[in-house]
Amino acid sequence: MLDFDKKKPVLVTGGSGYLASWIIKLLLDENVSVHTTVRDFVNIDYLTEMKKSSGGNLKIFKANILDPDAFDEAMENCEVVIHTASPFLVGEISNPNDELVRPAKEGTINILETASRILTVKRVILTSSVSAIYGDAIEILSVPDFIFTGKEWNVTSNFSHYPYAYSKTLAEMEAWSFYKKQTQWDMVVMNPGWILGPSLSKRKDSTSIKIMIQLGNGTYKNGVPEIWYPIVDVRDAAYAHVKAVFTPSVAGRNILAATEARIIDIANILRNHFGDSYPFPRWQIPKPLIWLMAHKYGFTRKYVQRNVGYKIKVDNLSGSICMNMLYRPIEHTVIEHFQQILADQLI
Repeated sequence: MLDFDKKKPVLVTGGSGYLASWIIKLLLDENVSVHTTVRDFVNIDYLTEMKKSSGGNLKIFKANILDPDAFDEAMENCEVVIHTASPFLVGEISNPNDELVRPAKEGTINILETASRILTVKRVILTSSVSAIYGDAIEILSVPDFIFTGKEWNVTSNFSHYPYAYSKTLAEMEAWSFYKKQTQWDMVVMNPGWILGPSLSKRKDSTSIKIMIQLGNGTYKNGVPEIWYPIVDVRDAAYAHVKAVFTPSVAGRNILAATEARIIDIANILRNHFGDSYPFPRWQIPKPLIWLMAHKYGFTRKYVQRNVGYKIKVDNLSGSICMNMLYRPIEHTVIEHFQQILADQLI
């Protein structure tokens, strides 16, 4: 049984990220010392403000995820490493390898190689995705009981078809392969669904935040496709990571999802709360029409064919950490997310 020292710092990579910033906040609120890495020191004032209002200590390091030696200093004396740093881009990608696959795959290997050099490291917590479990919604028709679990792997995505999911799949596969070749540290993987909820920064380059903005600014006023997503609140996803820091029994892959919903369901939640003050979409566009207009929505026709109109279901008890998770209702997540966007004047 592992024994973690709460006095040792915890490293969180990608500290300026949407999920990572919440993980850092929760750790600091528990009086844990945190090391975190960022690509640069621009627009990270909210991280230093967290330090001032908590009992923990925060040290921020600059690191390039593609530099194999960039994380040694930040990882020094850490027992637990939470690796969240990975690009999240959907839609049309000009160079999938350089923008998504290489950073995700090589970045993960760089972190794990560093963890094997730093002899204090006992546990690595890897942020993967449900995208590493399934690529296309149509795959739900071929899995047992029509429910995705931690046993499935995405085998349909590639460089040209849903490259983001491909990047997450390759990165997690590489991580498990690396893990099995060493005995110094153990590994826990988190597979969150679509992460929503309020952000701690005013950044709007997160894909999750962009989509919420688009739901309220009229981008989708003419309608949305019927695409189902497993959804988890960013604070719940962060809590799961933090719980894994000090719970030695947590292991394996862990699907994080409160429920499954369509884009139109999210729009309806927003309209029911905010009324008609914003041009939230009211309709789902028929699949044949979405197929014809795929390019306009940033989709390929293959993606439309294999994802629109298929209801998905994930086993949110899939994984040891999930047995005791109490998820926020999706209504709270969506409303609070949009309220934060309004407060930050992003619409």
